[in-house]
Amino acid sequence: MLHITSVATLFPLWALLGAGLAWWQPQFFLPGKPLIVPLLSLVMLGMGLTLDWRQFAAVWSQRTAVGLGVTLQFLIMPLAAWVIAIGLQLPPELIAGMVLLGASPGGTASNLICYLARGDVALSITLTTLSTLIAILATPALTLAYAGHQVPVPAAAMLLSMLKVVLAPVAIGVAVNTWLGPRLTHIKTLFPLVSMLAIVIIIAIVVALNQASIAQTGMLLLLAVILHNGVGLLAGYSLARWLIHDERIARTLAIEVGMQNSGLAVALATQYFSAAAALPGALFSIWHNLSGSLLAAVWARRPPAR
Repeated sequence: MLHITSVATLFPLWALLGAGLAWWQPQFFLPGKPLIVPLLSLVMLGMGLTLDWRQFAAVWSQRTAVGLGVTLQFLIMPLAAWVIAIGLQLPPELIAGMVLLGASPGGTASNLICYLARGDVALSITLTTLSTLIAILATPALTLAYAGHQVPVPAAAMLLSMLKVVLAPVAIGVAVNTWLGPRLTHIKTLFPLVSMLAIVIIIAIVVALNQASIAQTGMLLLLAVILHNGVGLLAGYSLARWLIHDERIARTLAIEVGMQNSGLAVALATQYFSAAAALPGALFSIWHNLSGSLLAAVWARRPPAR
């Protein structure tokens, strides 16, 4: 599992370096805007390659924890994003970007962070997969509900994009892994690195597209992102401890609820709103991996209480 540990711990560094390079030399990354959606599809394909159809049976066997995790994901996170964005008086495009981030499913890096934090990795994978599938309908609907008053939300077009960018690559990955899994060991070993590189490139492109906007609203938006991530981590952990009384499950839900699929938020924001609306997702992608890695480092030293 050494490569998994390396990817999880070094990703924030590469993300920061990519963002810094894009800030310094934006002209290198500006032509890459059309690559954002294909790169996200590549990440989703990699996620599918880690799954097979039999793993979906875990949804029923862990239905209480799964139900709580999905409820928190799509109830707490979009609401918190909207409240924080309105409270900080962000511009309409950034409000839309925050809501879109909050309405996104669990992040693909959460499974790696969960492993490092001594959480329930099987539950983490189940929650990431299920929330990703639910997001095909939930993300456009929640974005319309919360941000529709600030900016026009093309919910139908977003739904079609979710089918193309999320469902199709994941389904292809699951099918390939189910039928050819044992023959793809080396490819599956490399895919975390490919996914990491894809997200770093997406972040760099978004930073290059928004260099001027970052200079104006960077610190305020960073505060919004930190608060949003903190709400997810705290809500996931505390409610799981209160309702399920299991430390491993509490750690897992904290990570799953607190770590969003920011790449999806960036891709949809760029495609349907503006480059500025993609900023919350880009900053969140850096921050939630930093906070998740730090939290995992603390929990890794403490076995989960029974």
